[in-house]
Amino acid sequence: MDLEKYTNYIKNICSDKFLAFRQMLCDYNEKCNLTTILDEKGVFYKHFLDSCAGESLFPENAEVIEIGSGGGFPSIPLKIIRDDLKFTLIESTGKKCNFLIEVVDRLALNCVQVLNIRAEDGAQTKNMREKYDVACARAVARLNVLCEYCLPYVKVGGSFIAYKGEAVEEIKQAENAVKLLGGEFGRIIEFSLPEDFGSRTLIEIKKIKKTPTRYPRGQGRERKNPL
Repeated sequence: MDLEKYTNYIKNICSDKFLAFRQMLCDYNEKCNLTTILDEKGVFYKHFLDSCAGESLFPENAEVIEIGSGGGFPSIPLKIIRDDLKFTLIESTGKKCNFLIEVVDRLALNCVQVLNIRAEDGAQTKNMREKYDVACARAVARLNVLCEYCLPYVKVGGSFIAYKGEAVEEIKQAENAVKLLGGEFGRIIEFSLPEDFGSRTLIEIKKIKKTPTRYPRGQGRERKNPL
């Protein structure tokens, strides 16, 4: 994991947009709880660097859907350093969607749309189900739950990328869900953020066959009774 590469992206190549994004996070957080991490180092390492660290798992020109976008991680940092990626951001909270729309507009990010819908609803619509090269999610739910939300969006041959902390137990618990939903585990990348900012895990789940139409189940059953 070449964290120095992504540190240089953030500090040098794309510094203006990252600085503007952090300022927007701080300003908007007074109206809507986007993150508890707002100090300069915390945002740099735990939000920006962590988000960018998964960049190599996203194919060139990929159509990406992010589930539970919240404050825009990992999508916005990835878009800043990888303008070739096309993003659809799914977020169920209207105030957070308003923030994301403002970020996209002020940073002039092309090919990014924000949808105020629930993940389980979007996955059952014809124009979104199994239409994306990559789905990604960070800090939304446990891995077995995330698989049911995310894998239905991914086309066969694509992948779901989960951003996690230490995840050995979650990976084991998600084995049944991954299999039922048409996936298989790919690369699992463990790394530590600099200056003791935490251990992280990137989990790649490859979509090898179609997801059965009954998933996601909806009405909160993904969380209440994980696969």
